[in-house]
Amino acid sequence: MKYLFILGRNPKLSLEEVKAFFSCEENKIIDYFLKENGLLVELENPIRQIIEKLGGVISIGEVLVCGKDLVKEIDKQELYFGKQNKFNYLVWNFSEQTADVENYLKKRFRKEKLKSTQKKFGSEMVLQSGKKVPMISSGRRIDEEYFIFDNYFGRIVQKSNYEEIEERDMNKPVRRESLSISPRISKIMINLSKVKPGEKMLDAFSGIGGILQEALLKQIKVIGVEQDKKAVEGARQNLNFGKFDKNNYELINFDSKKVEIPQVSAMVSEPNLGDILKKMPTKENAKNTLRNFEKLMIQVINNLKPKISGRIVFTAPCILQNKKRMSCDLNRILEKTSYSLVKGFPIEEFRENQIVGREIIVLEKNP
Repeated sequence: MKYLFILGRNPKLSLEEVKAFFSCEENKIIDYFLKENGLLVELENPIRQIIEKLGGVISIGEVLVCGKDLVKEIDKQELYFGKQNKFNYLVWNFSEQTADVENYLKKRFRKEKLKSTQKKFGSEMVLQSGKKVPMISSGRRIDEEYFIFDNYFGRIVQKSNYEEIEERDMNKPVRRESLSISPRISKIMINLSKVKPGEKMLDAFSGIGGILQEALLKQIKVIGVEQDKKAVEGARQNLNFGKFDKNNYELINFDSKKVEIPQVSAMVSEPNLGDILKKMPTKENAKNTLRNFEKLMIQVINNLKPKISGRIVFTAPCILQNKKRMSCDLNRILEKTSYSLVKGFPIEEFRENQIVGREIIVLEKNP
């Protein structure tokens, strides 16, 4: 079974999320190809409705046909499944055959006496690399989406409802905009941890519960540890607002360097990344922030690792300093904690002019 995953602004990170997700699902990835933010994946088994479980995926398409002469192959397929005679559609382009296929679709729909209009995307998304790619403008009515990826043609069958996710986040009773982690990044990090529904996950810096909420939505039980009493109360209000079963979460107001917890399958956290800076720090100040962060993570991981059976996923500061970015000394953290860095990490996640950005780090215990 072959599918196209249209990825968000950080394709490298989204690819790792998809790989971890299907590993956890025990659905083997036979092969994959990445082109800009288009990821073609061949899977051992068919997929169900999964888009709401992924943070870095905009939409998922199912491959209908493949071949060097795509038009010839598409001609054998039924393409429009809607009930209205009039509809708008667009075509995601990851192929050199696009023009031929687009011309064919116009003629095909006209021949079938359908009043169809091919729409342009109307917007752009800036990838982590700085490259711009087409994106559907918010509020546009698109009834059907098709895609071309090399010699593959298919139809989009699942779409992420980002408006619903944003509304859920914005309507929480307690918010800390400058310190909050987005639902999108939270979902990605949870998937990278490979924690499964029914298992227990720890957030050692749980704040007002952003990561906890996304884990609970995936039927994962959680423990949140937070030293700031006010933040713990905020998390309690947010989880009550989300109507989560109180038997599935525990909030602890304590220092993660010293706290005692029960056994968990994984840890997923965004620690304090340092001061929220509006001006670029001096090199010395940036160094101090990074060294303090390393010391904190070493102490927290060493305290908690006897109770964590699986992966540790966390963000680390990535500080802009004279057009370059300074990062943690990961080797120091690895050496002092006896963990290994998962291949492919760290992965940067920040906007172009953001002074304090993130690196996503995934650790596993040494054999």
